[in-house]
Amino acid sequence: MLKPAQKQPKPVDRYVGSRIRMRRNLLGMSQQTLGSRIGLTFQQVQKYEKGTNRVGSSRLQQIADVLETTPAWFFEGARGSQKGGASADATSVELAVFMADHHAVRLVRGFVRLKPALKKGFVELIELVGA
Repeated sequence: MLKPAQKQPKPVDRYVGSRIRMRRNLLGMSQQTLGSRIGLTFQQVQKYEKGTNRVGSSRLQQIADVLETTPAWFFEGARGSQKGGASADATSVELAVFMADHHAVRLVRGFVRLKPALKKGFVELIELVGA
């Protein structure tokens, strides 16, 4: 008997997962803590965040409650969403990927405290290094 083909994560599952990770990081919460609060292992949270496993609606509600947001927030900016059309999609995805990085929250918090001239210089340095 043939095994069914491995299902690939859908873009919306990866997007929702990245938003879960972003929100969790913004709150300074570990995967272990989120998992224990919703009755799952950190490995399952990891699978949700990568989009490997699709998050069901009742589980998404639990995650939203723990992360102090609404289920709709996880879809904001996704392709086809009511609030952020296709033009906002690329920027939203870039922001979600950025905020999923555990250093991003510290970087943003430090950046907002800088004086405008320092912010400008910092951005120019990043553009120079990233070019």
